[in-house]
Amino acid sequence: MKLAVNIDHFATLREARRAREPEPLLAALLAEQAGAEGIVCHLRSDRRHIKERDLLLLREAVKTKLNMEMAATADMLKVALKVRPDISSLVPERPEELTTEGGLDVVANRAVLGPFVKKLQRAGIRVSIFIGPDLEQIRTAAALGVDLVEINTGIYADLKPGRARDEAFAAVKDAAELAAKLGLEVHAGHGLDYRNVLPILAIPEIAELSIGFSIVARAAIVGIEWAVREMKGILENE
Repeated sequence: MKLAVNIDHFATLREARRAREPEPLLAALLAEQAGAEGIVCHLRSDRRHIKERDLLLLREAVKTKLNMEMAATADMLKVALKVRPDISSLVPERPEELTTEGGLDVVANRAVLGPFVKKLQRAGIRVSIFIGPDLEQIRTAAALGVDLVEINTGIYADLKPGRARDEAFAAVKDAAELAAKLGLEVHAGHGLDYRNVLPILAIPEIAELSIGFSIVARAAIVGIEWAVREMKGILENE
C-alpha cells in the first residue's frame, strides 16, 4: 500500500512563531527520500499554515506527486489552476476547526461540485473528494466523474477497540469496495497512526493512505526520514 505524507503540521509549527522554519519543502523532500509516494498539503482559506509560496516551491521540487487539499471555492480554483498539482482533493472547511472534521457532503453540493470538478480536470488535474464512508456519497461522487476518492477514516481512528470501532471499520471497508466497483481509485486517511493503521491494510481496494499528524509527531522525536521509514515498513509488511 502506498503512503502519501501530509506536511501541513510542519507549516503549523513554523507559523506558531511566524518563523522561517521548519521548511515544509525540506520536510517533503526528506519524506520522498524515505519512501513516501506522494506529498499532501492543504491550502486553507485563512492560510493558517501552508501558503501559496509553499505550493509553488513544492510544485517545482516534488518528484512523486503533489496533492493539494482545497475547498471548492473560486479562490482555491484560481490557485489550483496556477500551481497545477497532480491531484486536487476537495474537502469541507470550517474556519474554527482544528483539522478537517468530516467528509464533503457530495449529495448536498452536487450542483456546485459537478462544474468545479470539470474545470480542474480540463486543466489536467486529477480530482479527488474527501468523503465519509457512506454509500450514497460514494455513488454520487462517482456520478460526478471524479478520478478518485479518499475515504475518511476519522471515526474509526478515534474509537478504541470494540464493537463501535468494528462497525466503523466495516463502513470504511464497504465504502472502499463500492468505490472500486464503480471504477474509482480508492485512498483513505484521517487520524491514522502507527497502531490503528494495521486493520486498514487488510482492505485490498485501498491503494494509498494519506497520513500526516502521527508522522509529524513522530518526526519531532526521531526525525522525518525515520518516521516515514517506520510507517512505510508497516505498510509494506501488511
